[in-house]
Amino acid sequence: MRKFISLLLLSAVLLLPAGFALADEAQPEARAATSVIAKASIDGIVGIALESHLEEIMEQAEDEGAAFLLLVMDTPGGLSSSMRGVIQQIQSAPFPVVVWVSPSGARGASAGAFIVQAAHVAAMAPGTNIGAAHPVVASGGDIPDEDMKTKVLSDFAAQMRSLAEQRGRDPVAAEKMVNESVSYTASEALEARVIDLVAADLDEIVAWINGKTFTIGGKEHKVSIQGYRVIELEMNPRLKVLQFISRPDIAYLLLVAGVFAIVFEVLSPGGFVLGVSGGMLVLFGAYGLRMIPFNWAGIVFLLAGVAVMILDLAVGGVGILSLLGAGAVLVGGLILFRAPGGELLNMSYSLMIGAVVVITGFFLLAAWAVWRSLKNRPVSGRDGLVGCKVIAVTELSPNGSVQCHGEIWKATVSGGGSLESGARGIVERVEGLTLIVRPDEGGSGDLLK
Repeated sequence: MRKFISLLLLSAVLLLPAGFALADEAQPEARAATSVIAKASIDGIVGIALESHLEEIMEQAEDEGAAFLLLVMDTPGGLSSSMRGVIQQIQSAPFPVVVWVSPSGARGASAGAFIVQAAHVAAMAPGTNIGAAHPVVASGGDIPDEDMKTKVLSDFAAQMRSLAEQRGRDPVAAEKMVNESVSYTASEALEARVIDLVAADLDEIVAWINGKTFTIGGKEHKVSIQGYRVIELEMNPRLKVLQFISRPDIAYLLLVAGVFAIVFEVLSPGGFVLGVSGGMLVLFGAYGLRMIPFNWAGIVFLLAGVAVMILDLAVGGVGILSLLGAGAVLVGGLILFRAPGGELLNMSYSLMIGAVVVITGFFLLAAWAVWRSLKNRPVSGRDGLVGCKVIAVTELSPNGSVQCHGEIWKATVSGGGSLESGARGIVERVEGLTLIVRPDEGGSGDLLK
């Protein structure tokens, strides 16, 4: 019996490594039974921040072994250069990319429509829309030069057709989003064959894509999903900041605050904090503006409003011009993004109006205080001595001593005149440490001490 037990123990020790090896082999099979779906959001402006974000999440999704990448879209559009960068990343992805315009009320407008067509699977939630992909210039207006407009429009239309043909969708219906600025609802887009399905939730997308074959990197890739788990891929803090200042209302507020800070620096020179801070705010605002369509009339209203407020302070007005200037600044913000493409942007008008009113009020109050201090006569230093009344301590004929501000100063009577001891005089100027005075004809008034 003792030999039998020893034999069993020896066998267990010898078979233990093999058991671990079998467990290790079985573990990947267990993990493989659950597919990974990487999910990320495309919210706001299509710009540099979003382009960088997509590059990062592509790498993360590949490291996680994702079956596919799901991009949940809600965008008014953005920069064509960033749009092309996003399209190239989708086309070179090592897995299928699904672009889902969601939730209900979302849209894939302008550049977003191109990204939808670039996706291996284009999906929309009920109550969403895509389209309005007619190209515009950075200010939001139509391209002014007719020849250039024809070239650009032809290029964008060809790209839209190419993307639709590549994914087996209707290139003619897709091209209308560029040439005619057509927008499609979810059901219309499905009927026009510019998307693949209308899906209310992720389960419907998974059911549709499961078993489908896609061409990835020139090779056939079949999606096989047996149960799944979703990993959320968030934008890093640095890119969130860039995305934040690209919001229309925030970009305008940064621009307003920056202009006001620079004006303060001009009104009260001598430091550098306001000037540098204002310059940085203007740069941040300009960065945000270059990411979105805007109307130059809004910029003109902003600058004109600031100029009118400064003019009111300079001429000592009763505040009517300042109110008109503040109104111009506010109107500038309201119309700044009322340009083709700009009307699709999400803006918090209540936030922008409230912030502009507060910033403008603070600027007017502070600028009035600065302007008032500039108009007051200096009371210290060399300039503070000019105009002060003095009393002669000794006879000045023309040189002698006087009392000014409670101190004894060397003095000379201007024009070679004289001043008796105890007589009063007025300082005309200061030369070195000597006061040049003239007799005080009135001979009355208190000395400044």
